[in-house]
Amino acid sequence: MATTSETPARNIDAEITKYKVAAEIVHSVMQKLVAGAVEGKKVLDLVIEGDEALEAGAAGVYNKKAKGAAIQKGIAFPTCISVNNAVAHFSPLKSDPQSDTVLAKGDVVKIQLGAHIDGYAATSAETLIVGATEDEPATGRAADVVKAAWTAAEAAMRHLKVGEKNYGVTEIVDKVTAIWDCKPVENMLSCQYERNVIDGKKKIILNPGEQQRRDVPNETFGENEVYGIDILVVSAADGKASYTQALMQHANRLQSRSEDSRCTIYQRVSDVNYQLKMKTSRAVFSEAQKKSGAFPFNIRCLEDEKKARMGLQEAVQHGLVREYPIAYTAQGTYVAGFHFTIALLPGGPSLITQPPIWYKPEKVKTEKEVQDEQLKELLVRPLRESKKDKKAKKKAEKEDEE
Repeated sequence: MATTSETPARNIDAEITKYKVAAEIVHSVMQKLVAGAVEGKKVLDLVIEGDEALEAGAAGVYNKKAKGAAIQKGIAFPTCISVNNAVAHFSPLKSDPQSDTVLAKGDVVKIQLGAHIDGYAATSAETLIVGATEDEPATGRAADVVKAAWTAAEAAMRHLKVGEKNYGVTEIVDKVTAIWDCKPVENMLSCQYERNVIDGKKKIILNPGEQQRRDVPNETFGENEVYGIDILVVSAADGKASYTQALMQHANRLQSRSEDSRCTIYQRVSDVNYQLKMKTSRAVFSEAQKKSGAFPFNIRCLEDEKKARMGLQEAVQHGLVREYPIAYTAQGTYVAGFHFTIALLPGGPSLITQPPIWYKPEKVKTEKEVQDEQLKELLVRPLRESKKDKKAKKKAEKEDEE
């Protein structure tokens, strides 16, 4: 089909370059945060440091104008550091009651962040256990859940190939995490990425309920698609920590005027239009749009926190802005997460973001290991077949046909 001015031809190479530049920024910031996530460190200091480093990294690249306009770049997902049974999106403000949260030895710490160049976003997350080393590895359920999460992530990225199905990822993550008596966090979504979009049409769901399985259709992965894959695993048999439940908990906290674990991250909903009535709401919405565009933002980036909370309330009520609530699993459980950005290119899958910095098998001592031969074979398979392997495979197929 011929392209038009409304549907310009994609320059895949240029897109992938921008994704990878964003990923380099993310990796550099992640290195600093992993090194800084030590016993006694305040989470607040880390998330502020992360956001400042993301902004600085983006400011240093792509500074030539394109067709007379500056290239938009910056944070694609604010820095979040969620500890132990907090699932995701913990990024406190100085005024929050939990702003004094300090890391302790043995904490299971999930670090999540993202950057974008010209709307092409690379997002990443990894998990570490404070104080665990190769000489003194973590043990018990903390070790189990981290091992389960990273092994599931490795299996998932190898299943992400053109022609495969999204529910294949769902099933394989279930199968892997069960080895360590863990479960994927209920109803966790991973989405297709496009320019200025990190919640695209095609989705992958983990541990879905009946209604959620109906809501997420069976999809086939296509060539030149990019995905942000979120593997979140809980050290519990049922995986209960759905975002439906989290939203209900958040609403209950608002009704009871509780200030604990207040939501700090929001995002413009692209397909909703509404004329805000309050002057404050319009001003806050306009400021957020200028600073973050289509991507999630932390209230911290806005000029006046109190005014921002007031203005965002109306925008949320009318669906113009969505919240990223903080969800928790049961007390005494741990959640581990790994997030990667991957492109399904003609030559095979290409990992945009880097492998985890902290994780090494020697740092997590577990009693159980993968025994299933098919899983073992999958986990040692390279993401992309070499030209030599492809030729050998084609030759074998041709010989079989003869």
